[in-house]
Amino acid sequence: MSAAARIHITGASGSGVTTLGRALAKRFEAPQFDVDDFYWLPTDPPFVEARPVASRLELLGECLAASSWILSGSLVGWGDPLITLFDLVVFVYTPTEVRLARLKAREAARYGAAIEPGGAMHQHSQAFLAWAARYDDPDFDGRSLAVHNRWLERLPASVLRLDGLTPMTAQADAVVARIG
Repeated sequence: MSAAARIHITGASGSGVTTLGRALAKRFEAPQFDVDDFYWLPTDPPFVEARPVASRLELLGECLAASSWILSGSLVGWGDPLITLFDLVVFVYTPTEVRLARLKAREAARYGAAIEPGGAMHQHSQAFLAWAARYDDPDFDGRSLAVHNRWLERLPASVLRLDGLTPMTAQADAVVARIG
């Protein structure tokens, strides 16, 4: 990385945020952190028990003390104390049907037959996909496009909006160009 930069990448689940984060971390030779690793307690199955907010903030704060990093994921609603650390916030928007196809493939790769009807993870997987499908619903109370847009509007950092259908290399190029 030519200059130190602290980049937060956010968007809906399945929009390509983590993939872009990995690509930028490799390009910039900077550490990449994923919000899910801090949000969720390590459980089996994963992603069922949230870590207390104070613990999330403490753990993330320790990692984000470095001068350069890439942070992927959403911390809307609990991560506001970290907002002042961002040099650039990248918002990736991907249409619901594309995101859901990606999420279904990821769920199948991650859990295999456990997500099939009668499987140990079937209900959990179906609930997750139903939650993710509501992102574009303006009346949805959870993580949504409306919530993200309101959050993005009040950030002090520069915000770059990207189309999640754009090839990953072009997305990474746009981030590099914005950083300078």
